[in-house]
Amino acid sequence: MVAEQSTGKPEDRGHDFLLNYAIRGKLRSLDLSAAAFWRVLDPPLDACRYFLIESSFALLVAFFINVAVISVTATICSAEDLSEQCNDITLNSASFLLKNVLRKSNSTIYAIALLASGQSSTITCTYAGQFIMQGFLDLKMKRWQRNLMTRSISIAPSLIASLVGGPAAAGNLIVISAMILSFELPFSLIPLLKFNSSANKMGPYKSSVYIIVISWILGLGIIGINVYYLSTAFVGWMIHNNLPKVATVFIAILVFPLMVVYIASVIYLMFRKDGVATFIDTTKNDPAVLAPMEDSNLVPYREDLADIPLPE
Repeated sequence: MVAEQSTGKPEDRGHDFLLNYAIRGKLRSLDLSAAAFWRVLDPPLDACRYFLIESSFALLVAFFINVAVISVTATICSAEDLSEQCNDITLNSASFLLKNVLRKSNSTIYAIALLASGQSSTITCTYAGQFIMQGFLDLKMKRWQRNLMTRSISIAPSLIASLVGGPAAAGNLIVISAMILSFELPFSLIPLLKFNSSANKMGPYKSSVYIIVISWILGLGIIGINVYYLSTAFVGWMIHNNLPKVATVFIAILVFPLMVVYIASVIYLMFRKDGVATFIDTTKNDPAVLAPMEDSNLVPYREDLADIPLPE
């Protein structure tokens, strides 16, 4: 919680994968001569290599930032005279964690970091939401109207909550959004793992056995941790809340069956058979596709994404 409030955003960013995929679907051509250190013989495989480098670099930087945030927080809050202050950290008061390092400029630097973090989160969330809504709903309207509607839906709720509730509401909103992301994580992570492990979906580009095993171990570990903490957090709230016992029992009767349905849905999603083959190697059968690829003018795999305009 301290780390989330210090950085101003939750850790889970599954929508970044959707945004990255949508932007890549917009790229109609690839300059093969620009690949100086790799000879591009297989464009999809080469795209995977570039994506691996890009994602690894971004995640490595994020890892060091999170380690720094947690280390500074743990160092400062380990002092006995600051224990009460650390128990009630908000977006306004978190700057004191940097005062021993940055002295008088701690508040200014923290404000700049918080603004940059908020801008990054807002841009990625809004763009990803716009691509997702345009893809699923097939919105047919003017570009400025579509952008206004999709971005308002993304930004308006959090903006209203922050203006009405102040810093305390903004901090609670961060925690709630992190819980929601943890709740929906299996429904985006499991299909991603299954698609990359399936020859019906990926053809010859499916992951190797080692990558499949490691990915499933890490994925199931993350899902298990999220389910455990969501369950224990709810049980702890049930025990220590100030509601009447009748209301607590009613909430338990309503929520526990939903938790069972949620876990059953995750298990079903894991073991659901993949019977539909979607990979089609068009380059072996269609000369119209093969010719532009030889001229370094690649045709995207997702024509529906190619028709979606990039956010302005």
